[in-house]
Amino acid sequence: MSTDVVLVCLLVGVVNYLFRYLPLRIGARRTSGGLKSGPLSRVLDSIGIASICALLVVSGAPDVMRDPQRLLPSLAGFVLLTLIFWRTKSIIIATLTGAVAYGLVFKVMLMAV
Repeated sequence: MSTDVVLVCLLVGVVNYLFRYLPLRIGARRTSGGLKSGPLSRVLDSIGIASICALLVVSGAPDVMRDPQRLLPSLAGFVLLTLIFWRTKSIIIATLTGAVAYGLVFKVMLMAV
């Protein structure tokens, strides 16, 4: 293995670690109640929903392009994911609810055909 590959791997690993560690260590302040506050905290909180939505689009786009009938289940999952996250602020509950909605809509569409 060449030294260039090892150096690139080390650099990527260090930058990845710092990207995850530094914002949490430097920018997230805690209030007296123990909750995070500040603009960086709001950005970090929104990364979860943004990454889930991006994964939904990236993984669903090829399926929808091949089979347009998968558009409705994907939209149902995305809309429910967004609404549940907006109401609960819990990425876990929102993701699970969106996945269940996708599965149910897809199953109902298969049974209707």
